Amino acid sequence: MKLTNKFNLPETFVNVIRRPQYTRGDSQISVTELLSPTQLVQLRTKYRDSLESDVSEMVWSIFGTAVHNILEHGKGDNHVVEERLHTELNDWKISGAIDLQEVEEDGITVSDYKVTGVWSVMAEKEEWVSQLNMYAWLVERCKGLPVKKIQIVAIVRDWQAREVDRKEGYPQSPVVTIDIELWPFEKREQYVRDRLEHHNEGFFAAGTSTEYPECTPAEMWEKPTVYAIKKKGAVRAKNLYADRNEAYAVLEEVGDAFEVEVREGERTRCEKYCEVSQYCDQYKKYKESK
Repeated sequence: MKLTNKFNLPETFVNVIRRPQYTRGDSQISVTELLSPTQLVQLRTKYRDSLESDVSEMVWSIFGTAVHNILEHGKGDNHVVEERLHTELNDWKISGAIDLQEVEEDGITVSDYKVTGVWSVMAEKEEWVSQLNMYAWLVERCKGLPVKKIQIVAIVRDWQAREVDRKEGYPQSPVVTIDIELWPFEKREQYVRDRLEHHNEGFFAAGTSTEYPECTPAEMWEKPTVYAIKKKGAVRAKNLYADRNEAYAVLEEVGDAFEVEVREGERTRCEKYCEVSQYCDQYKKYKESK
């Protein structure tokens, strides 16, 4: 990957990014990659040397690295910090690096630290549930010890004290612990098998020069187009409708004081966060259709 520094950030920031500490070890795929769409993983591999990223876009990942250093410095006697575990399933070598394991007599608590935005905390991302359950699967499979609890420890980078009493569900402090539902072991293992099958299809497509399996709406963080009924000049909508005809039918009923505002849908991940969208045929077709 080519690294740029368009805003002339300090050299220390550049050096941290150029000296990555991440490695998936002796494995073919990591938990992070298993969670990702196979099309994204394959395109990232194919165009690795052509990809470009600016230091400014990676600042928050630097903070994530700093959090790991805090973990190491503050660990307790029963803490296992940043351990990478390896196992094999369906002829795949799989690994995952677990931020923190708190080992007690009745089992292990698995924690993953996230430097994230406030809305991610309030919405509780579905991928966090899958990731933590895969980590729990790794621990029990590799160590033969029970996992009793899994949790996210979120460091909320845009937290504001004045919003605590204004917004329902707003985090009470800039550091929040979120308990995650722990699936039964069988469900966790079946989920891993399903993700491996998904990536098998991607590797097959790459090896045979056929089309990659397309990303799902959920993987693209897709938001559908909606039609808002609102008073003319107002910002907030009275009602939202997924169907255009239904929205305009309602407009006829409520009268001339209202209007329909079309709020175009988007594929948020593709448009703002996917590093390989410029090479993705699925995204190109979507843009052409718009």
